[in-house]
Amino acid sequence: MIFGRLFFPMRELLPILERQATLLSSSTELLSAMLESQDPVRWKQLYSEIRSNEHKGDAMLTEFREQSARLPLSAATRRELTTISMALEDCLDVVKDSANALPIYKPAKIDPQLQELSRIILEEARALGDIFPLLSDMRKSASAIILLADRVKELEHDADEAYEEYIGHIFAQEPDLREMTKYKNLAELYEKATDSEKHVADCVRILLMRYVR
Repeated sequence: MIFGRLFFPMRELLPILERQATLLSSSTELLSAMLESQDPVRWKQLYSEIRSNEHKGDAMLTEFREQSARLPLSAATRRELTTISMALEDCLDVVKDSANALPIYKPAKIDPQLQELSRIILEEARALGDIFPLLSDMRKSASAIILLADRVKELEHDADEAYEEYIGHIFAQEPDLREMTKYKNLAELYEKATDSEKHVADCVRILLMRYVR
């Protein structure tokens, strides 16, 4: 009966979560495109789109809170779902900050290791995007949801390893201390983005474990 009480009100909130996840995927695609270019003008154009997405995300979080407040949800359920929505918005914030760093730092080159980190960010976002439509029938889709959450976790571990290897690489190979600092800071931001996406998957996993018996 717990699942039944959760399911019907939650159905009204899922479209907002799905839109938030779609917005995140769009932003990570733009970030990945930024790292394929060395053109500062292109960076600013793409960053402007990411910043616009982040503003839309703010509005979606507000919409989510307002709509959830009108639904007959328990305090615990409302908190669980709002935590997921807030985690998605946090991801958008981190991706925006990661994108903004590129035109600020203006690195002399874009190392393939940085491009790989951006690819991982994108792949995590796509996995998250696949999760939310499945929440409309959590019991039936529980295994698929867990597999996708595990995929995000695996990607985050890949990012940790890629980050550590890259830091070792630039400390050993980059003679320019100023450029090395730029690369290090960029890598830290991208690794943080993968952490924030894993947090979303973890929040979904908690929801699943709590309400699907």
